[in-house]
Amino acid sequence: MSEIDVKKLLYDICEDEKVYEDNIDLIDSGLIDSFAFIELFSKLEDYGVEIQPTRIDRNKLRTVKGIEELINEYK
Repeated sequence: MSEIDVKKLLYDICEDEKVYEDNIDLIDSGLIDSFAFIELFSKLEDYGVEIQPTRIDRNKLRTVKGIEELINEYK
């Protein structure tokens, strides 16, 4: 499996360079919403990472680092 560039995936979804800022809160900033999360989970499945949204700590979805941690848990 190739390395997943979470920031690039988020940029492709949000089309906003703010996703490249360290520690930005993706939800509070309005960069990502529930529809964008569905798209993110779908793109992650293309990499073989299947995340069950109902079984995760939703706070991990607030930052790129948190999403990267989730991915590592589900690899």
